[in-house]
Amino acid sequence: MKLNCITVDDEPLALNLISAFVEQTPFLELRGRFGNAVQALQALHEQTVHLIFLDIQMPDLNGMELARIISQSGASVQTRIVFTTAYNQFAVEGYKVDALDYLLKPFGYDEFLRAASKAKKYFEVLQENGTGEVLENYMFVKADYKHIRVDFDAITYVESVKDYVRIHLTPPLNPVVTLSSLKSIEEKLPPTRFLRIHRSFIVAVSKVDSVSKNSVQLGPIEIPVGELYKDAFKTLLARWI
Repeated sequence: MKLNCITVDDEPLALNLISAFVEQTPFLELRGRFGNAVQALQALHEQTVHLIFLDIQMPDLNGMELARIISQSGASVQTRIVFTTAYNQFAVEGYKVDALDYLLKPFGYDEFLRAASKAKKYFEVLQENGTGEVLENYMFVKADYKHIRVDFDAITYVESVKDYVRIHLTPPLNPVVTLSSLKSIEEKLPPTRFLRIHRSFIVAVSKVDSVSKNSVQLGPIEIPVGELYKDAFKTLLARWI
């Protein structure tokens, strides 16, 4: 089992050290390193990330604010955070946002490995409890009398059509049509990467080209924002932009 990780720190030396620790740990895979939390937030929209090694004191969006965004989005089950900071006064606040662990700088590889192993154990238990799909970057849906793998990266938007759901994929891939409810599909999708904006539509945040007051544009496709979903949509946009 490998956990997808990103490291976030505005200090280059700390970022290099933590990234090196990740790369020498067999069960971790480094999927990105970022000098600020805004860049990291965008990465969360674009890929599945299981573990974030996150500094707290950073300009613009700080690490604690990013952690709150993840927690409020409902993604903290599948994206866990290990805070890395030189200030121990943030420990209590860190646990309020459901941080997995807290590393006080300067720390060595032994301490890093302890925190990483804690994350590994967490996801192993998650798999044992039957929720291991959060470790993957895809889901399976039933279509044409068989189960078809659908990669999250390929999804542009999901549309409910009567008793069916049509999963639209990036061209030249054809849509996948499955007998299912939109809610059932929504529960399989990473909440940091997909957003329900209408009773009939879920969009991939990273595929949105432009937004207006009442709709979003994905290439040539315009999708309406439902009245019941406008608050959640505005909240995500405020964080994303």
